[in-house]
Amino acid sequence: MIALDTNILARFYVDDPGDPEAAKQRPIARRIMTESSSLFVPITVVLELEWVLRAFYRFDASQLVRVFEHLLGLGHVNTEEAERVAAALPLAARGMDFADALHLTGSAHCAVLYTFDDRRFARRAKRLASVPPVRVPDGEPVAETKPS
Repeated sequence: MIALDTNILARFYVDDPGDPEAAKQRPIARRIMTESSSLFVPITVVLELEWVLRAFYRFDASQLVRVFEHLLGLGHVNTEEAERVAAALPLAARGMDFADALHLTGSAHCAVLYTFDDRRFARRAKRLASVPPVRVPDGEPVAETKPS
């Protein structure tokens, strides 16, 4: 099995003809992605790839979802926590930050996800009826059991 770093996936998914280095590396990335029999993508690479595609290449939510659906659909690619990534995609498609969606799907077994600094995350999660709910603690009783 071969593990992949973010830059290999970025070169595979992004055609950047204005960058001579990218033009040279893209065929190599394509060859790795198409000719390797078993590839591994760590969850940290998934998160970094989303950031690179969104922040650097200006992919919108629908483009990001398509990339990750494609990646998850490749039979020879083992993506760490693939079910969690797949569960985060609909939330991201509906406007939730991808990292927040991953935090949320990784916390599905919990009663609540607390955050201090991200009221927007809490509002969006409430609008999307997320499980678990996201709360900004303000002296409320601590929720310790999963709601029924």
